[in-house]
Amino acid sequence: MIRSLLLLAPAIYAAYYFNVHIQVQDVATPVLLPWINHLAGYFQSAQEAISIPVATDTTLQPEIKPFTRHIVAVGDLHGDYPNALRVLQFSGVVDEKGDWTGDVDFFVQTGDIIDRGDDTIKLFAWMDQLRAQATSTGGVVLSHLGNHEWMNAIGDWRYVYPTELKTFGTVEARQKMLSSGVIGSSWAANYTVASRLPLHPSLGPPNTPYPPQHALHLEKDSSEFGSDQDRLEDYETSHLQEHELEAGVLSHSALSFVHGGLSPTYPNLQPFPAKINELGTSLLRKLQRRKQPPPHPPSPYPGLPPDATREEHMLYDANGPLWYRGWALDNEEKACQDVEEVLKKTGTRRMIMGHTPNFHNVVARCDGKIIIIDTGISHAYGGALSSLSIHYTLTPIVDSERPENVGKKQRWIEREVVSALYVDRQEIIADEEREVVGDFAGY
Repeated sequence: MIRSLLLLAPAIYAAYYFNVHIQVQDVATPVLLPWINHLAGYFQSAQEAISIPVATDTTLQPEIKPFTRHIVAVGDLHGDYPNALRVLQFSGVVDEKGDWTGDVDFFVQTGDIIDRGDDTIKLFAWMDQLRAQATSTGGVVLSHLGNHEWMNAIGDWRYVYPTELKTFGTVEARQKMLSSGVIGSSWAANYTVASRLPLHPSLGPPNTPYPPQHALHLEKDSSEFGSDQDRLEDYETSHLQEHELEAGVLSHSALSFVHGGLSPTYPNLQPFPAKINELGTSLLRKLQRRKQPPPHPPSPYPGLPPDATREEHMLYDANGPLWYRGWALDNEEKACQDVEEVLKKTGTRRMIMGHTPNFHNVVARCDGKIIIIDTGISHAYGGALSSLSIHYTLTPIVDSERPENVGKKQRWIEREVVSALYVDRQEIIADEEREVVGDFAGY
């Protein structure tokens, strides 16, 4: 029908033109005009129907958004609330009132809040306040026990100032608060010896053990799967997840935090940080539940409890994570050689620690793989007020010519910028970027 109308189109148009513009006789017009208008209208609607384009699938691809993570870490505070407040303010962690701003995702404190100053009670209460405020806005506070917290738990009070002791009232009141009281209870519930912080949530939450405790240690070209890599799908999702955690493209996109340092010869690095924190939990429980010995000085040094295990003694010795100083003291060649093995064992790309102060600046060694953030913030030292800031981004590469470039084929730019922040300046420690391929959109 439409084809016939197309063939009649010239005749219809001519008749219509003749009727209107040539002014046919009045007798013929009433007869011809309705038919001509009817055919012209039919033809017009048919022509419009023909001109409608074929419907296309306009379904939008799922939006893949960039991922960002902002971390701020601060070293030893040693009883100085005013200086700690100032550091957290210029670092964007807290506002002018000392409340959580929500501008960072993680705030990490690497221990030694206690001793050398008078604000022990105030600082630990503030940390608990920030922890609660951060949780309510989706943020996280990661807290660590330094060697000075452990010294006080043991009964080694050599660095307790008399003025700080007065804030507790009595020796017995201080012992109780650090064992079964509010501070000791927070230590047991909220503080660890070490942390592993993944930069992307596809690697799990903070302190996900590395390597996975039930990992299959799979390799892509493993004969276990034959030549058909699709057979990987036959394995449980949890096993594939473990494989990605250990060997995926983002597997070492994580940071370690500890007070002293992770010695290359310390035997309990794996699984990291689970083994270290398990020992810390066990030892702290024994210290807090024993009858509190009279503090040293003036009494003799009490030492670890008689039932402390060999591994717990190793945790607290000079080679353990609470006291180790090798990353600050070793020469560059040795440090940069040793750090690679520790990073491999812990599934991390950087080690961040306090404990060994440099009163002028944050110390970064081996291209930022070793970062020491104790700058003597407390007035007891008079060092630099500082923090460490890490900005991590994972940005999808938009490819308009390949709209199928989503999901497991998606290309991303991973970037990590590590900076030392001071009152009057910012210094870039590392600014690293690389392209990765994978399915990271479902974080």
